Amino acid sequence: MNVLRFTDLCAQGKVAGQRVFIRADLNVPQDDTGRITEDTRIRASVPCIRAALDAGAAVMVTSHLGRPTEGQFKPEDSLAPVAARLGELLGREVPLVSDWVDGVQVAPGQVVLLENCRLNKGEKKNDEALARKLAALTDIYVNDAFGTAHRAEATTYGIAQFAKVASAGPLLAAEIDAITKALAQPQRPLVAIVAGSKVSTKLTILKSLAEKVDQLIVGGGIANTFMLAAGLKIGKSLAEPDLIDQAKAVIDAMRARGAAVPIPVDVVTAKAFAADAAATIKDATDVADDDLILDIGPKTAELLAAQLREAGTIVWNGPVGVFEFDAFANGTQTIAHAIADSKAFSIAGGGDTLAAIAKYGIEDKIGYISTGGGAFLEILEGKTLPAFEILAKRAAGG
Repeated sequence: MNVLRFTDLCAQGKVAGQRVFIRADLNVPQDDTGRITEDTRIRASVPCIRAALDAGAAVMVTSHLGRPTEGQFKPEDSLAPVAARLGELLGREVPLVSDWVDGVQVAPGQVVLLENCRLNKGEKKNDEALARKLAALTDIYVNDAFGTAHRAEATTYGIAQFAKVASAGPLLAAEIDAITKALAQPQRPLVAIVAGSKVSTKLTILKSLAEKVDQLIVGGGIANTFMLAAGLKIGKSLAEPDLIDQAKAVIDAMRARGAAVPIPVDVVTAKAFAADAAATIKDATDVADDDLILDIGPKTAELLAAQLREAGTIVWNGPVGVFEFDAFANGTQTIAHAIADSKAFSIAGGGDTLAAIAKYGIEDKIGYISTGGGAFLEILEGKTLPAFEILAKRAAGG
């Protein structure tokens, strides 16, 4: 995908003295007092902001935070804690500007944070009048917020449509590169792991990947539905029996291409969903009527790990068991370490996946960790994200 890259504009000397508007993703978790509890997204936004400042730009940064009501400011919706943390990371004061749509005072070499963009009326619906006002604030627009790339809003789409120059920041560009490497031009075999509680939430992803991948590994509640489709009993396990036909269709689509959806040969069961429940390893053909399947068994985990070690590209979305409970974590741990040990290019995304990566300390062994939950899933579905679409269109002269 061809987009204009902000780092290239900086390198070409085209940013000095320009007004640069950066749409970042600073939507961080906070406790009841408003204290930021996890600042990964703020830290990830710093390279783009620093690049703009180093290039001599007048820098405006904005983001959404939470789900505010448009036009109704409440203290808990304010980016004030973000401004304070950003200032610490940049080593300089970052003023917070309210009511900024009609004009922003900022000089070259300065940076300001513009208050929560979702407070502006028309933001979520990508109102054209608002988008044109935003575009008038800037010489160069930079989208560095992959987490919102699947939404066409005024600060993610409309402003890119009307700004003099529209570019991708380093975070967004890295996502485009990683996704292209994993899905558009993959080293084969291409193996995808899609896990989660429900087939229904990932059905379009499974169908889309079934046309592309050489191996489709399913896990969690999704695997239980596929076990039903393969004629196995799953006891009281979480599943969606009404989607058995859809699961069969995915299996058939893979088989028609000479590919496979591996069905577990053994599982780890319990009689209750609890951290202290007794874990029993069973052959997949021996699941009792009162059993809950909470993980794949060690034989299955090793079979899958062997495939992952031979992969050329791995796409990972979701743990294969209830890894939060140690007795049911072996499957996810085995898979995680197999991905880490593989020579394959790996891309991982989704909240639970990131939690598993952190738990097993393999962050530096994953090729690319995606910062966007919903956006990452829509990419896997084969959708073109609005933010990518408009940046590509502008790069092509549209």
